[in-house]
Amino acid sequence: MELGATNNVSDSGSASINGMPVEAHDPSYLDAYRRSIQNPAAFWEQLGKLLDWDRPWKQVLDNSNPPFTKWYVGGYLNACYNAIDRHILAGKGDKVALIHDSPLTDTIRHVTYQELYDQIILLAGGLTKLGVEKGDRVVIYMPLIPETIIAMLAVVRLGAVHSVVFGGFAARELCSRIEHVEPKIVIAANAGVEPGKVVPYLDIMHSAINMSRWKPEKHIIYMREKVTSPGVLDAQSDLLWSSVLNMGKGGQAVPCVPIEANDPLYILYTSGTTNKPKGVLRTIGGHLVALMYTLNKIYGVNAGDTWWAASDMGWVVGHSYICYGPLCLGATSVMYEGKPDRTPDPGQYFRIIDQHKVCSIFSVPTSFRVIRRADPDISYGRQYSMKSLRAIFIAGEHCDFETKMWIQKTFKVPVLNHWWQTETGSAVTATCLGFNQNLDPPMYSTGLPLVGYDIKVLKPDGTESQPMELGRIVLKLPLPPGNMATLYRSDDLYRKLYFQKFPGYYDTMDAGYRDELGYVFVTARDDDVINVAGHRLSTSSLEDAVLRHPDVVDVAVFGVPEATKGQVPLCLYIPVEGCTKTDAKLSAEIIKLIRDVVGPIAAFRLITSVNNLPRTRSGKTMRKAMADFAKNERVVLPATIDDASVFIEIRRALQHLGYAMSAPDPIVAKLLD
Repeated sequence: MELGATNNVSDSGSASINGMPVEAHDPSYLDAYRRSIQNPAAFWEQLGKLLDWDRPWKQVLDNSNPPFTKWYVGGYLNACYNAIDRHILAGKGDKVALIHDSPLTDTIRHVTYQELYDQIILLAGGLTKLGVEKGDRVVIYMPLIPETIIAMLAVVRLGAVHSVVFGGFAARELCSRIEHVEPKIVIAANAGVEPGKVVPYLDIMHSAINMSRWKPEKHIIYMREKVTSPGVLDAQSDLLWSSVLNMGKGGQAVPCVPIEANDPLYILYTSGTTNKPKGVLRTIGGHLVALMYTLNKIYGVNAGDTWWAASDMGWVVGHSYICYGPLCLGATSVMYEGKPDRTPDPGQYFRIIDQHKVCSIFSVPTSFRVIRRADPDISYGRQYSMKSLRAIFIAGEHCDFETKMWIQKTFKVPVLNHWWQTETGSAVTATCLGFNQNLDPPMYSTGLPLVGYDIKVLKPDGTESQPMELGRIVLKLPLPPGNMATLYRSDDLYRKLYFQKFPGYYDTMDAGYRDELGYVFVTARDDDVINVAGHRLSTSSLEDAVLRHPDVVDVAVFGVPEATKGQVPLCLYIPVEGCTKTDAKLSAEIIKLIRDVVGPIAAFRLITSVNNLPRTRSGKTMRKAMADFAKNERVVLPATIDDASVFIEIRRALQHLGYAMSAPDPIVAKLLD
């Protein structure tokens, strides 16, 4: 293998590629990686042929205005055509595209590519008559059902842009997204379903629009009549899904509208430390290429395989690997509307793998912790065969070694950690089934750099860290296809958040290190975002919601370990002076407030009042110190702390909630030798 510009020679004299010793890794992976870094335009030009284009690109890579990198410039295509139409034209319309498995409604639906096409054509026709055209935005607020994907693909068929909002979000969260994206149409279901309850999507949508400064022209409502009663429609603005489909009947099928490769495909909002909306804007061309490539190379999925990404359409995983990736590839995608344990038992993951012959799974460690807690002896799952399964991929949160080993022993396949972000759209590091990589990577590693990613670990001064030395993980520009193009209506914020701290690099805001073999280890998030069962939540947004309560004067929210969800928020708040409510009553009111404002996904239950919070003299609340203290870690307080004795009360409060039970007393830095 000829080594290129990314080569170097280590102190021992052995050749390496970007810190990866040649003798330690699969030659086919190293060759692909080298070519992707050394000549990215040539590498991705070949992969662009995975898609069908209406008009070929004029330039593969345009990095003349970093960080606003463009791929496949001048090429025109349509996402719906690549996901659906081309398979129909190839005679594969009778192949199953989606398996909707819903123990919550006691139904299993097999939806073929032809059936998807027929519904998409009708909905797109109805949307056209409602005035939706290229460049318009459409908000989708729906549960994990095939109609959500039908809505997404009908929107992009017209060259419009969808923004899917997770159904677990409450009205205020939905309102903020509607106000920012300014949709012409909102598409919603009347209800979602959870174990033992129905989520009133229609009522939530109406509340959100009532409080919104932006009023969509119409709302299309898909009725799940088997779940609950239809609900009360707004005669002026609500249209039934079935009525809109009828509007699309007759006449010629709505054609796919070609859009330029760097035009928007979707906007997806993500949590973060800024109070401004963060709408990740993803463009079409490079993203679809990256998804087809990674679904095959990372997860080992081929056309004809059945694949299961255990996520929701409201998250980036759902966009990438429930919808666009599998459908563009021509695979079958499982949509599981249920829980790992309660719908109706903890054998469901095993049943789905066996019944649908799933080849690979993408899930979060929490799901397997739930199964293990509910059925440690696998009495429910033992009856099912795992012969079709090749690997389980985990991401989204830390997976402890004990859980990983339990998953591996139970499912009898490799359990492979990988790392990515909403912003990247697919993995940055992984262990790839499509290469001959070691399927037993070092403990806690998230794998090797994916092709196209030139990963560095930098110190605060911008110099590169040594192997095993902790630093900030950054990605050298230009970023490969598939990454976000910008933040919607916030180019300046995009530059400031991701590229200002380390010029020439994308700042992942994650801390970590690389070992001597080049494996990447992601150790901590460098901002105040916590992972609750794979859902990223901003602690500052939770604090903002708590402070809406009139009896709360100050608050600190930080993440603490929890056996099932991995991490949950813990809230310490200061009541207003003279508050007569008991701690229990006020805490209960705040919990309800969070549920109404953010939604049940916050898992917000650990809460108690305090008289003071630890702060620096400049007024900064010391959340990380409290989080470490809660985990029984040794805490070294900075000399700038205003009053270290506050931790006496903090200890009592945390122990009341079951944390800091054996935490040593904090030490002030100035007292150390």
